[in-house]
Amino acid sequence: MGLLNLLTTNPTAFVIIAVALVLSLTVHEFAHAYVADRLGDPTPRRFGRVTLNPGKHLDPLGTLLLLVAGFGFAKPVPINPANLGRWGVLWVSAAGPISNLLIAVVTAILLRVLPQNDLTFQVLLTVLGINVVLAVFNLIPIPLLDGSRILGALVPSLGRSLAQFEAMPFSFLLVMGFIFLAREPISGIINTVQRWVLGVVGYA
Repeated sequence: MGLLNLLTTNPTAFVIIAVALVLSLTVHEFAHAYVADRLGDPTPRRFGRVTLNPGKHLDPLGTLLLLVAGFGFAKPVPINPANLGRWGVLWVSAAGPISNLLIAVVTAILLRVLPQNDLTFQVLLTVLGINVVLAVFNLIPIPLLDGSRILGALVPSLGRSLAQFEAMPFSFLLVMGFIFLAREPISGIINTVQRWVLGVVGYA
């Protein structure tokens, strides 16, 4: 279900989810760009991506899909692997999901320590949930996702095959089809990680 349905049925939830998505996607892509920049690759800075300005990271098609289909994507951060080396690519790839996990943990802490009302609880739980989804989803080791680049850095021969698959026509549609078919186990993992994050900070 897309976010547009909430615009008429629950405008408050629409605004909360939309803002949380934009900020979470922005931090995710900024983390990729920042780590690449710090490791010596000037490519993200050259494209203006070392910033927390959402306008530099949001993809028009990905944003439209978020509104109408409930899933989407931001613009990938361009990097030059030759400037980073194998382990640099690994850390750049992992930076996005790690940033989302950190946001989820901080949000869980706020849920535990802040005085609660309905709006605060809704905002914090939404932010936590979105960032767990982004972290888990992007760590799936299939092409076009951060997990495939992490796997490719760990197993270079496999990384070349994954890169070749990404260059194929319709690779995006194939990946989306796989995710759709695997949505139930993926949802199970997401729920497990969310419970773990809440458990880590002792929130019941």
